[in-house]
Amino acid sequence: MMNTTGGQGPSGPAVSGPPVISQVDRVPAVMSQVDREKIYQWIVELTGPDTRENALQELSKKREVVPDLAPMLWHSFGTVAALLQEIVNIYPAINPPHLTAHQSNRVCNALALLQCVASHPETRSAFLQAHIPLFLYPFLHTVSKTRPFEYLRLTSLGVIGALVKTDEQEVINFLLTTEIIPLCLRIMESGSELSKTVATFILQKILLDEMGLSYICQTYERFSHVAMILGKMVLHLSKEPSARLLKHVVRCYLRLSDNPRAKEALRQCLPDQLKDATFSPCLKDDNSTKRWLLQLQQNLDTPMAVPDPRSMPLHPQ
Repeated sequence: MMNTTGGQGPSGPAVSGPPVISQVDRVPAVMSQVDREKIYQWIVELTGPDTRENALQELSKKREVVPDLAPMLWHSFGTVAALLQEIVNIYPAINPPHLTAHQSNRVCNALALLQCVASHPETRSAFLQAHIPLFLYPFLHTVSKTRPFEYLRLTSLGVIGALVKTDEQEVINFLLTTEIIPLCLRIMESGSELSKTVATFILQKILLDEMGLSYICQTYERFSHVAMILGKMVLHLSKEPSARLLKHVVRCYLRLSDNPRAKEALRQCLPDQLKDATFSPCLKDDNSTKRWLLQLQQNLDTPMAVPDPRSMPLHPQ
């Protein structure tokens, strides 16, 4: 389950299983009336400059145990504007880069609440229609390797990851109108292992959608950029293995092989490390990825029964 929250701090998020950004403090799932009144009070306090920081921290801790927190946030007066203000206020600190740990932690608490809104079926569509993900893209453009920036990118990716996890056509349609693919590819090339994992997960979910696959394979430039980055990742993984990252890379390759033109191109550019036993030790306990890798190899070994112009290799236009 993909999960992002503030309160962890830029000292480093906890990780387990598939892309997980960090863990939240657990509280009893059954909330008393007093607890609910506290939630209402913190939401009110989000609109006050002097009370916002504490309210952000408290709400981000409770967001997984308040099922209707997203609608409460979305429909309460001034709340979304306050969260966006937290994001915009950080822009001057990212260029030139001088973001502090305190600033990063605070804005990540705001992003955690936006992820809550993005994840909820009652608020997701309105979240997209308001183009709120675009406010996060400046954070994904950053390249500083410091922990505050890495934490900021990771939490921002978590919001996008929460959107694509729903497998909804509306989400993919929206993202394809934005620059999310090149942003993810850049992070896949140069980010930390965890950022690379979440960015690759987002690309994978886009590729698994028919429109997403068609979009990426529509031109030589798009396909070659994706294939080049995936190839670099395979080379890096052969030196520094990561089973969870390799899982998403292999799944991306396998999905690309579903497109006839991309399949022909992959026959020429699939990294040798995916054809031999390079990753056997890394995948010894990962049966699903081993099956995907075997299926990929079989797909590329299968000749086309009848020549089809649509199956011709992707060439520069």
